[in-house]
Amino acid sequence: MAEIKIERDFEASADRVWEKLGAFGELDWMPGVGSVEVEGEGVGAIRRIAMGAATIVEKLEAHDNGARSLSYSITEGPIPVQNYLATICVSETEGGCHVDWSARFELPDGVPAEAITGALEGAYSGALDHLKGLVGD
Repeated sequence: MAEIKIERDFEASADRVWEKLGAFGELDWMPGVGSVEVEGEGVGAIRRIAMGAATIVEKLEAHDNGARSLSYSITEGPIPVQNYLATICVSETEGGCHVDWSARFELPDGVPAEAITGALEGAYSGALDHLKGLVGD
């Protein structure tokens, strides 16, 4: 089992950051996303994310506005992962908020963990850095 975890502190309020991160069908905070199509509502909803020629399909596994937390799985896409489950949590801090974005997944035989974890960490870090600019941090 491979794991990644990205954390960021924001000066923006937890509610403001969650407004962006908690909206499963809106990914304007993630660079490289061309479009997002959502089928269904709430837990069980499916989103299809177009990123250039690639499409990633994700399923909303859990969503809790009160706890500012959501989990999603990757069901299809170009990333060679299996049993992928990611969780994003936003918690209040004295000066704003803290975001934790973690994922656990398995890799097919022969796929080096470092190649996948490094790419995902880079993508998630870039997305949270971009989000900072959008929420006025």
